Amino acid sequence: MDNKYLTVSAITRYLKVKFDMDDNLKHVFLKGEISNFKAHTSGHFYFSIKDESSKINAIMFKTNAQKVDFKPVEGTKVLITGRISIYEGAGNYQIYVEEMIEDGVGNLYIAFEKLKKQLEKEGLFDQKHKLPIPKFPKRVGVITASTGAAVRDIITTIKRRFPICEIILFPTLVQGENAKDDIVKNIKRAENYDLDVLIIGRGGGSIEDLWAFNEEVVARAIYDSKIPTISAVGHEIDFTISDFVSDLRAPTPTAAAELAVPNVFELQNYIGQLNIRLKESINKKVNYQKLYLDSIKNSFVIKNPTIMYENKKQTIDLLETRIRELIIRKFETSKDKLNHLKSNYIFTKPEALYKEEKQNLKTIIEKLELLNPLNTLNRGYSITYSNGKIVKDIKDIKDEVQVKLHNGSFKAKVIEKEGEK
Repeated sequence: MDNKYLTVSAITRYLKVKFDMDDNLKHVFLKGEISNFKAHTSGHFYFSIKDESSKINAIMFKTNAQKVDFKPVEGTKVLITGRISIYEGAGNYQIYVEEMIEDGVGNLYIAFEKLKKQLEKEGLFDQKHKLPIPKFPKRVGVITASTGAAVRDIITTIKRRFPICEIILFPTLVQGENAKDDIVKNIKRAENYDLDVLIIGRGGGSIEDLWAFNEEVVARAIYDSKIPTISAVGHEIDFTISDFVSDLRAPTPTAAAELAVPNVFELQNYIGQLNIRLKESINKKVNYQKLYLDSIKNSFVIKNPTIMYENKKQTIDLLETRIRELIIRKFETSKDKLNHLKSNYIFTKPEALYKEEKQNLKTIIEKLELLNPLNTLNRGYSITYSNGKIVKDIKDIKDEVQVKLHNGSFKAKVIEKEGEK
């Protein structure tokens, strides 16, 4: 009777499993106002999120709480992401917060993360698509505002580091509603200028100021560009979609210029070192070859060339003597074989061979005659068969046998057998 009743723990655990298996509750976006906020000594945040008519408990563990870049207080309007589950101890459902930002700029952050995940899934950030930045570019393009610190820093740095490099500036809107279209237009224009490197960027600012570089059309234009691209947007702590899709990210516009071109003074030092190493290598090679030449000049063969000739001549004479001896030896051996064949009685007395072979044949025929079973029958012997087989044992005889004589055969019935045991 009691088996149909569940314990509170059992039903709570069942509901928790249902919550945890629901894909819609694994990644939830909520907006609301902080209530009953408490920062625990463990580093965890405990609070509630409420709106005009509802409230939900929330917990943010220390690992995620450390990433919050503002001070949460009672009444702060926030945007949070996390998962919904049940805390079995109290039987309440709550949200486990993974990320929390202040409402206001929150929508931009959400849009940023959504586009970032989409493009990353499509493979636009994959390292295999990145183009290498050439070491010694002849022409560098710069897409940025025509005025401001960013363009000055880039031009000054390139001229100081690598004066022989040509700079082509594409004045561009880098902020505002029309900025994204202007950036895309200039990226496509840059394709016609035979550029080795393209720098795209601007100085620092708020997320709203930098937003043009988070637009999808800008990201796809950078990805489709055949020019190796360096992204230089904002300060070191700022990240935009352009940074992820470009071939190389620079923390600042000045750093982008440093990454785009080598330092001429460092190159001069490097070339100087190479020159020293080259001279040392050449001197070492010349000295080695000089020693080698001296060793050849002082060699016995060079000083006494006739000796080498005499040695070769003596070797040829020895080889000639050996060849002659081999030919004579071969000739004598063949001559002996021929004489042996000529003295053989086959050639001297062929009739004797004939008589000998005739006698051997006669002897073989006589032996065959002795072994001929028909001749044995002529002497009065017979062969007995039983069921078509020659009888060798009295046990093999059946009721009827066939007897073969020298001039015929007959069948006989067996009346009595003797000798069988």
